[in-house]
Amino acid sequence: MRRFPMIRGLRNIERRVLPQGWADAARQLLLFAAAYYAYQIVRGSVDGKVAVAAWNATKIINLEHSLHVFAEPSVQAWASARHPIIHVADWMYLNSHFVVTFGALVWIYLRRNGSFYFVRNMFMIAMGIALVGYAVYPTAPPRLMPEWGFTDSVAAFTGVRVENEPVSALLNLYAAVPSMHVCFALMVGWPLARLVRPRPLKLVWLLYPFFVTFVVVATGNHYFFDAFLGAVTAGTSALLSKQLLARWRPEAWSFRRAQAKATA
Repeated sequence: MRRFPMIRGLRNIERRVLPQGWADAARQLLLFAAAYYAYQIVRGSVDGKVAVAAWNATKIINLEHSLHVFAEPSVQAWASARHPIIHVADWMYLNSHFVVTFGALVWIYLRRNGSFYFVRNMFMIAMGIALVGYAVYPTAPPRLMPEWGFTDSVAAFTGVRVENEPVSALLNLYAAVPSMHVCFALMVGWPLARLVRPRPLKLVWLLYPFFVTFVVVATGNHYFFDAFLGAVTAGTSALLSKQLLARWRPEAWSFRRAQAKATA
């Protein structure tokens, strides 16, 4: 019996584009969807904890004061006085976390599939750690603390204050600790610096996490403390992925440049 042309076409696409087939691609999407669903559950658990989130933010500010590193208002003031810089920072804040991260993960999956599962495991561990942090320590971001000299540059850039919009029901407004912008930037930036071939691109991806750190501080969305904990979360996730998961299933979950046939 002759196969339907559409079925043949889909199988040709699968062979040419998807390293491990449609089933594996769907499995990865479902894993990330489950992580997002868990995020929504935690978001609901911290709704209305405005006073607690503000108090936790004040404790972070006081800690930074005691360490003489509370410079976020100065960084934001410096960037805000230079419109091209703050506009780039605002645009990057809106796009880096999801667009750049998603694009990077898709590229790794399609072009460096052998290393994708290690990176995916890092993300799963990191998001689990972050969800615990958000539930235990809800924290207001700097932009919600104007009494300390912060402004919401992204709201000024877009003309929209997220907390006053219906979309706020889909967001965790008190998810400052740890900074997952910084965590995600590290978890795609440094692996890509090892996976891409052109040296200029390697440098770009090496510097990408530092740029994102500047972006989240300049836009008033994270404290230095959050960024540090975001980096710690990324490092912990990489360590656990390497020392536990990759040793458990080295044929599937190790980080390597060559594409692998094993799946997860």
